[in-house]
Amino acid sequence: MTTTQEETTERSVPKPVFTDAEAGAKEFPDSLSRRYNYYGPQKRKQTHYEDVTVEVQPDPRHYLTQGWLYGFADGRGGYPLDWTVLKAWGSDKPEPVRGPGTGGIAKDFSWPAHGWHEFRDPNEEWELTLYRYNSNVVRQVTQNVEAARQAKAFEQWNPNWVRFVEQHVGAWMHVDHGLGLYLYANANRRAPTNMHNNAISVNSMHRIRAAQDLALYNLTLSEEIEGFDGTAHLETWNSDPAWQKLRETAEQLTAIDDWCEAIFAANVIFEPLVGELFRSQLVQQAAPGNGDWVTPTVIGAAEYDFAERDLRYTKAMFELLTNDREFADHNKSIIQGWLSTWVPRAIASARTLQPLWSQPDAKPPRFEDGLDRVKSRFTGILTGLGLTEPKELSQ
Repeated sequence: MTTTQEETTERSVPKPVFTDAEAGAKEFPDSLSRRYNYYGPQKRKQTHYEDVTVEVQPDPRHYLTQGWLYGFADGRGGYPLDWTVLKAWGSDKPEPVRGPGTGGIAKDFSWPAHGWHEFRDPNEEWELTLYRYNSNVVRQVTQNVEAARQAKAFEQWNPNWVRFVEQHVGAWMHVDHGLGLYLYANANRRAPTNMHNNAISVNSMHRIRAAQDLALYNLTLSEEIEGFDGTAHLETWNSDPAWQKLRETAEQLTAIDDWCEAIFAANVIFEPLVGELFRSQLVQQAAPGNGDWVTPTVIGAAEYDFAERDLRYTKAMFELLTNDREFADHNKSIIQGWLSTWVPRAIASARTLQPLWSQPDAKPPRFEDGLDRVKSRFTGILTGLGLTEPKELSQ
């Protein structure tokens, strides 16, 4: 077999030559590491949650040397810290000034990092956990309702309880929908770090999902129970005197401009004193005696979201602020003012709901007993945050 000259002669092909100017050309001690080292982990070992959350949102106070990449019509850029009156250490230090001809930052320069970046969500929520958790909840609720349909469980309900669920349980979906869409979603955009954004946006999705759970449940009951009025909750929410104070308070919550005040008023004040009172001290207590074991599973999913997840991140967030090494007194003073404003509104909303306790045939425990329980829990939350119980709580 013979070979041609072309086959034996090496072809002249330009070979790539890399210099240190190309990305990735240089090798460093951690070039092969799959973990980031540009932040300090909260514990000894950094977590996956921190890797995908910490410093994801750019900030000129944290290494974004060219300044904000975008701004608003009034000249402000990014995530202004004055979107809340609360402060974290370092907030008052000016941002680095960068511009044409400024050159590199001086060697003795210290980044004006602020305490907002210390927050870590104890639930470690991010995109993947959000999908996993909510899909599991929806799957479980769906299975419970489907099992009830097959067992003809809705036929066991007292007629008076049917009216209660169509009017009052259905009305709560308006609370969840309004707060989820207009309070938490708004606060999510205004919070200054991605750690806050993730936790608050998940809180928003919990409320929106809970509203959807009640809406779908309402449709199921309309199909399964003869004479069930699937639109009765609209008239209740719009006109029933027992709901009008709560409706007013919920709408006032959605109008709060300060994102910290919105989260504090909703999660530390409104939810323990009103939401937990309605779900745990009324619906879940009254339902079994009236032949209903299905509604508590739907309501209980939302109660768990608040009591075990949303409240947990809220306490972690405000503990940092009430114990801040620079602005603790400043923050506590402002938060005490929020308590004086929102606790009376929450208590008034709760007391206006009192007639609901007498409507089921099988009565839940006394309204005053339930109110005392949620007040006690509320006081415990305040104590954990280093705050003082407001005198308005005795109303």
